[in-house]
Amino acid sequence: MADTTAELNELFASPTTELSPDVLGELQSLLRLYSISPQELFYKWESYSIKMGPDTSLTLKTARDFKKDIQDALERENRAKAAHAKADKKTAGPAPRAGANTADVFGGMLEGLVPNTPGARGLNGNAKRKSTYDTPASKAAKTHAASSPLTPSANQQSSAPFTSFADRPNAGQIMETLNDHIPNPEAPSESPAESRVKLKSNTEIPKFAYKTMAMKLSEASEILDDRIDEFLQIVQDHHKLEDGAFGNPATQSTSEVVAVGRIASDASEGKLNAASLVLETSRRTGAGLRVPLRVDKLPSYSFFPGQIVAVRGTNASGSFFQATELLEIPILPSPATVSYEIDAHNARLSTTSDMDIDDGDSAAVRPLCILSASGPFTPGHALDYSAFHALLETASTSRPDVLILQGPFLDIEHPSVINGDFSLPDSAVANPDEATIKDVFRHYISAPLAQLAKHHPTISMILQPSVRDAISKHVAFPQDKFKKPELGLPRQAQIVPNPVTLQINELIFGLSSLDVLDMLRREECASDRARMTNHMTRWVEGLIAQRSFCPVFPPTAREVLPRIDADRAGEVEGEGGEIEYVPLGACLDTSYLKLTEWLNVKPDVLITPSALTPFAKVVMSVLVLNPGTLSKKRGPGTYSRMAVRPVKVTDQDRQRNEVLAHKIYERARVDIVHI
Repeated sequence: MADTTAELNELFASPTTELSPDVLGELQSLLRLYSISPQELFYKWESYSIKMGPDTSLTLKTARDFKKDIQDALERENRAKAAHAKADKKTAGPAPRAGANTADVFGGMLEGLVPNTPGARGLNGNAKRKSTYDTPASKAAKTHAASSPLTPSANQQSSAPFTSFADRPNAGQIMETLNDHIPNPEAPSESPAESRVKLKSNTEIPKFAYKTMAMKLSEASEILDDRIDEFLQIVQDHHKLEDGAFGNPATQSTSEVVAVGRIASDASEGKLNAASLVLETSRRTGAGLRVPLRVDKLPSYSFFPGQIVAVRGTNASGSFFQATELLEIPILPSPATVSYEIDAHNARLSTTSDMDIDDGDSAAVRPLCILSASGPFTPGHALDYSAFHALLETASTSRPDVLILQGPFLDIEHPSVINGDFSLPDSAVANPDEATIKDVFRHYISAPLAQLAKHHPTISMILQPSVRDAISKHVAFPQDKFKKPELGLPRQAQIVPNPVTLQINELIFGLSSLDVLDMLRREECASDRARMTNHMTRWVEGLIAQRSFCPVFPPTAREVLPRIDADRAGEVEGEGGEIEYVPLGACLDTSYLKLTEWLNVKPDVLITPSALTPFAKVVMSVLVLNPGTLSKKRGPGTYSRMAVRPVKVTDQDRQRNEVLAHKIYERARVDIVHI
């Protein structure tokens, strides 16, 4: 060990100095880990220094970065060897699919959607046909009777074993149920003559068609300031405080004041913690200053960046604001509907025109049935829509009234989309050489939906994009809707922006495809007492109290999110080094954050898909639903099924024209189901 230390000092240290113990420990760790000599390690350091720049000096930080660089290079080498070994293996032919002659519930309605010839399609608008001179490879076994899978290319192969969709475990098994005492309705033998739902948007949809990448700092700051001032007025009205009770938390004073501001961090990087908390004021209340916030005297707290809070405390020293009380911010009221309008909605649900639903005889009426699913709709190893087609089979059999689909439909982070590795039959496009990404959407999404609409004509389909959708020209959140005429979607499909507040009969639905729950999980700073509560409920409570689909500001940085699997996404090396694929993140446009806020009431149902564990919970009288993703990275996922019984309206309610609360959490059964 002494000889190694002397040799490392001779090679890496300056002539008159020695390496620090920390740096020396890192270098010795590299020698032991990779069984190399100090001289070979020095050669690697010189190569690393040339790559990083001539001013690179050996410090503890650079030594750790150097160590990480060596580890990354070794992992890339191992992945390349594994991919090369897999490519050399001869692919075995598929076994015959069991039950191939058995008719599925679609009755052949998806016939013609399965590609017959391999091909590769580029994202830039043109399609490239694979050479016909190669030796034909065996076709991939279809994983589902209505699937359109692709054989993953060598750079898409995953190290984990792939299980076909047909062999998936727990198919159709209920993962979680809310209100299991309410029975699931039986599927009708045929579709109703007319649609049983009435859709209405409570969002100003034209405002979503704004120009992206045109955000001005002055506009963004005004939006952020206005939100603080609005909450100050809300807190003042709720707690009946005088104007003199509020003050500037950044001003030194021994008097106790109430400060309303935004939670932020004193550092541009790193996770929010109790030591880095600062309270940001508006220009009207505190000249836009930030002051350190001490919360050690609060019995319990749960904060995240962007949260608007009202705290009571003092700033005696002038250096920080000591919070002694956290004031409650009132939540929005629950929606309600006048009795005669509920009668009209209940009559629409009745499949028989002369059915008497007086005196609350809602048991005679089939409940409102809603299926909800969120993308990605394909696993990470191939562009296989087996799970999506299985969902449509379920919709074809159960005949729900509404089908809610939230993107991404064609995930721009999927390896096949990154590489432009698509396979479409010649019948899918008129000219394969001019095929675009929209043709891929028409084949994989629009055509199956059109077949479902043909089989169940009175269904209402709601499609919401995601910022990760490859076909979306609007890449910022809040996000404009797709252009329906370009995608060949059926008449029953309604495309909505992201986020949106919809009214389905009397019920108010809030929909957002942004994974805000995962952002709250990553950014939250909570006390030990707060962490003892259910974390999902805690995050949803913060979401509802802030009256917004995306209250986190700034959103989680892209660099913090899990990296896209570069090995399967087509890792490229060139003169500039490797190309790393960074997730898109929230793509938040601050100037239009007003479009993400709730207006007059909180929704009856809040559907906020997330990669976290799927759930259905009642929080603050809101039915909050995370259906999960229909396909996970390595296999099938989950979707949700909802049955809502009609509201009971009495004769007395009708005579008085009573305004009745919806209370969907008492009359809805929700199942989280494995696809």
